[in-house]
Amino acid sequence: MTSEPEQQIGVGTPDAFQRLWTPHRMAYIQGENKPTGPGAGDGCPFCSIPEKSDEDGLIIARGESVYAVLNLYPYTGGHLMVVPFRHIADYTDLTAEETVELAEYTKAAMTALRTASGAHGFNIGMNQGTVAGAGIAAHLHQHVVPRWGGDTNFMPVIGTTKVLPQLLADTRRLLADAWPQPGA
Repeated sequence: MTSEPEQQIGVGTPDAFQRLWTPHRMAYIQGENKPTGPGAGDGCPFCSIPEKSDEDGLIIARGESVYAVLNLYPYTGGHLMVVPFRHIADYTDLTAEETVELAEYTKAAMTALRTASGAHGFNIGMNQGTVAGAGIAAHLHQHVVPRWGGDTNFMPVIGTTKVLPQLLADTRRLLADAWPQPGA
């Protein structure tokens, strides 16, 4: 006697595709940890991260006016951000000192990513305002996204899925160890 495969009602049309479920993305989609308003006291994660230990906050390095932190919702492994401690939204509101340190930390991030992961190139930028794509528009942050030759594959392009080969805590430790020391 041969048994028929169980028929699943309400699950869509069978299409022979395998599914990779990424339920952790729902937190981002639903706005978890997003500020409730424009002020620093309105639940801004970029204001609360520096209050944590480097390990708990995924902080790679701290400066006088900026810090480098891994992105909780990365595009690729090693995707980090350089963030001013001061709660400001617009790049033009940075002081001269903050602007210089943000630039220096961006350079240091590139050096650390090349050392730790052999990155071939980078996407670097910031989205100014919600309309420009900023997920947290109330607090300025610059993305540093490492890239490798051939790293675009079917997963993000067709599958709308990102494959990260390493836990964020492990990536944070590697980058913190590779972060250039001042004067070196």
